[in-house]
Amino acid sequence: MSGAGAPDLSGLDASRLRISVVAASWHDQVMDGLLAGATSALGEMGIAEPEVVRVPGSFELPVVARQLARLGRDAVIALGVVIRGGTPHFEYVSAATTDGLSRVALDTGVPIGFGLLTCDDEQQALDRAGLPDSSEDKGREAAEAAVATLLTLRGLRDH
Repeated sequence: MSGAGAPDLSGLDASRLRISVVAASWHDQVMDGLLAGATSALGEMGIAEPEVVRVPGSFELPVVARQLARLGRDAVIALGVVIRGGTPHFEYVSAATTDGLSRVALDTGVPIGFGLLTCDDEQQALDRAGLPDSSEDKGREAAEAAVATLLTLRGLRDH
């Protein structure tokens, strides 16, 4: 299982930051876990009620993340899941979403927490969703990474 060697990003302070979460709607159980992990992490960092914007699927994450960045959010956490099926759809959606989120971050300078699960099957997604029986919490990790990156960028700017 991946996750070994992950940095400890606990203890971050996001209380004065404007952070939004954009989350896909497919695969309710997985998405509920990812969203709970992200919002719990943000709560621990001082954002009691982060803005959450829902979109139909993962493919729609980049365009909404870009709009949130343009509207002045300090960081955006993007959450979604794409599960491999019997057609090339998985590869197209996974690549387009990943490339789109990377482009948003590079074009706007706004950190994007990458919480897109790309899994071979539903069990892999459940294992990473931050549910009680999950081995990983990728929603939490995406939120922590976005805030840590934002604080790093601000530190560089201030020097």
